[in-house]
Amino acid sequence: MNKTSFPALLGLSLALGACSLTPEYQRPELPVAAAWPAGAAYVQDGPDSPAATDLEWREFFSDAKLQKIIQQALDGNRDLRLAALDVERAQGMYGIQRGALFPSFTADGGKTEQRRSADLNQPGQSRTATQYSASLGFAAWEIDFFGRIRSLSEQALEEYLATDEGRRGARIALLGQVARTYFTLAADRESLALARSTLDSQQAAYALIEKRFSVGTVSELDLKQARIPVDTARADVARYTQIAAQDLNALVLLAGGPIPEEWLPAGLDAAGALRDVAAGVSSEALLLRPDVMAAEHRLKAAYASIGAARAALFPRISLTGSLGTASDELSRLFANGTSTWLFAPQFALPIFDTRLWAALRVSKTDREIALTQYEKAIQTAFREVADALAVRGTIDEQLAAQESLTATVADAHRLAMKRYDSGIDSYLVVLDAQRSLFNAQQALVNLRLARLAAKIQLYAALGGGAE
Repeated sequence: MNKTSFPALLGLSLALGACSLTPEYQRPELPVAAAWPAGAAYVQDGPDSPAATDLEWREFFSDAKLQKIIQQALDGNRDLRLAALDVERAQGMYGIQRGALFPSFTADGGKTEQRRSADLNQPGQSRTATQYSASLGFAAWEIDFFGRIRSLSEQALEEYLATDEGRRGARIALLGQVARTYFTLAADRESLALARSTLDSQQAAYALIEKRFSVGTVSELDLKQARIPVDTARADVARYTQIAAQDLNALVLLAGGPIPEEWLPAGLDAAGALRDVAAGVSSEALLLRPDVMAAEHRLKAAYASIGAARAALFPRISLTGSLGTASDELSRLFANGTSTWLFAPQFALPIFDTRLWAALRVSKTDREIALTQYEKAIQTAFREVADALAVRGTIDEQLAAQESLTATVADAHRLAMKRYDSGIDSYLVVLDAQRSLFNAQQALVNLRLARLAAKIQLYAALGGGAE
């Protein structure tokens, strides 16, 4: 075979390898409504609200302290680092699989010397005979006539792309987790401050009643009843001290290291605000979410797996080739057309191999599994957005009602104290008013936190914060 035959064979094999038995992929229809839910629980987007994907995370999270913590988390969070390493590994696996499309060459060279007898030598001829040799070859290179290797390469590529989308999804999830934990810490520190303030006021009230008891103006029952809110407030202080400490521990874990105290919020008022984002009209915005895109890449990978399984039912042709030459002078090693290609074709014909047919059935089942997972990812994303929109549409009214309720309960507590001081009511009425006031104040803190959490959920559910 002449020198130009191998390049021609390589080009022919690559051209034939373009044939594929992979089913044609068509994106499935959305398994959800085309538009977001409407009704009493939902409101229209604000006229100046940007799309979540158009709003960089530093624009959405405007609090400078929170920005520092998020940046530390992006640099040091171990889960995000593992996601990046998974992408690097998937990229390497794709490179390995794609490399199977091309032959792997090996090269070898040598030099031999032979000492001749003086009796056999011509006059003036060197007694040392030198021989140079070189070879170039490849082993078991499969010519991809039916696209088996190419389908496996496409499968590996889609798996790599899915892994990369998983990394982007992990980044969005991390942003949301850090922000929610930050605001939860702010809310629990505010609740702790409220519990301490309540304890101080209850201790002051108890001291006053204790003095009245000592002079006989109130009964022992009143004294014991006044002790109840003091001990309750002490327990609340201890409980919120624990909760705030655990919140900080969670935030440190997410951030990947210690956080300076000056970066931490004292309460929700000091925690900054969040931008409003628009959900748009069409639910097709979900197709840009990293988790949905990852599920679609895995669905495409399942299609490619079917192509590889189908191609495995056809014959395989592999080649082993070598190019060798020898010369007594290094400068003439490849001269004068002395090199020669030698090929050894190998054929593998699968006949009645039930395992290959079973593998094809498995690959088709895997496609149905991937399709179901893709549809479920979209449905889950739709619900996350819808839930966040429902909170957005109702939370302001809840907050207004709770603020009014808290003010009313505070007035009721003040009046109950006056009636008790006047001897009209027992201290049980004061106890009930105190308990109602603390619960109303706590519910107000929780609603303010829920409002922030819903904004974070909507931003993340619409794919905001991805690279």
